Amino acid sequence: MDRAEVVLEDRLAFLFQPDVLIPAQYFEALRSKNGLEPETRLMLAVLEDAVRCFQDNVSAESDVKKKLFAEAEEWFQEKPADRVFSFESICDALGLNPEYVRRGLLRWKDKNLTKHRNTEAWEKIMKAQLKQTA
Repeated sequence: MDRAEVVLEDRLAFLFQPDVLIPAQYFEALRSKNGLEPETRLMLAVLEDAVRCFQDNVSAESDVKKKLFAEAEEWFQEKPADRVFSFESICDALGLNPEYVRRGLLRWKDKNLTKHRNTEAWEKIMKAQLKQTA
């Protein structure tokens, strides 16, 4: 990867940080920026739904939500792009680099799972301390 790609990748990394830009804002900007054809709007909706399922269920505890997360993650990781609604085909149709989107989602996942684990650990410590003082 050359220097220009690294710089571009660093500049666009903010797209996957929820405190800076939430998916709805990104997809709305993409939707309003172009007069999208119906098929392209459908592809955008599929991608938007997958990102929402991925992000909303990353630290899910129920089996249903875990399954939604797993299905979205599997779809993002799917490599053959021979189907119209595969992740890579949709990215190509929308002018997105699928590898870049994958890396951004994985970074987002790692960051949020770490934050979730730290919160859980803190809650366990606090509960243990409350039990000791009671």
